[in-house]
Parts: sequence; structure tokens; C-alpha cells
Amino acid sequence: MAQASAAAADTASSELLGADGAPRGIVQITDAPGGVLLRIEAQGLAPGWHGVHFHEKGDCKAPKFMSAGSHVHSMTPVVHGLLNANANDAGDLPNVYAGSDGSLTVELYSTLVSLKAGSARPPLLGPGGTALVIHANPDDYKTQPIGGAGDRVACAALH
Repeated sequence: MAQASAAAADTASSELLGADGAPRGIVQITDAPGGVLLRIEAQGLAPGWHGVHFHEKGDCKAPKFMSAGSHVHSMTPVVHGLLNANANDAGDLPNVYAGSDGSLTVELYSTLVSLKAGSARPPLLGPGGTALVIHANPDDYKTQPIGGAGDRVACAALH
């Protein structure tokens, strides 16, 4: 399992693994004012839209990545959905699109998490870490608990 490493005081990166355990790309997260900037470079995905979420455990055991746990959150019960007025799921991110060759490169900004402890937002780095998970289907941003995003097809452990 690839571990995230601190490239600088304000950046972490990790190898993205596919359900077969093979490398599928890289994830880089940079601390930013009021949140984090996320860059994903991936290959080997099915063409089309995919849901993406931060999960609560930095553990990516293939093939299903269930070891990554649920979405990052700071309140329970967890209410999912970027389009849900009652949402409190800090792991929610916008969908990403893989081209006809199964590759994608994207940058996303999230105000729902922080890179490290020290703010009111849940930290991605720390004891146990977290994971970035790419799902087989797009997230509809409202259905509970994961927006209908389906199977977990790629995972990057963040520590």
C-alpha cells in the first residue's frame, strides 16, 4: 500500500491505486486559505463521470477499499450531498470526468476540510489518516449515503 508523504509543510501526495492494486495515478493535496486544493491525475478508469469523496480512514485495501470507511465528517448523523441544504458531510467533492481513454487530470477546491489539524474543519492528515476514493458512477449530490456513486474503483491513502 502506498503511503502519502509530506512533500512540503503544506502539501501531501499519495499514489492512487486501482481495484486490482495496480497504480492508477497520483493525488496531491495542498493547504489553501479556507480549505484544500486537490489535484488528481488518473488512468485506467471507465470513461465518463465519477463521484469522488474523502473517506475517514487512510487505508486502501483492494479490491473494494471498504477499509477506507465512510466519508470524512465531524457530525453525526452524516447527511450527504453538495445539493442538500442539510448536508454536513465534509468528504463531499464534485464529480470528475474520465475521457474516452480512461484518464483524467483535475483540480478541485474544498472548503469542507483542512490539510492538518488546527481549524474547525476535519483534517485530512493525522493519526489514521484519510483516503481519497473515486467511485464507479457519478454522485447525484443528494441521495443518502453516497449519492448513488456506486463501487469504489480507486483509492489513495493520505497520512
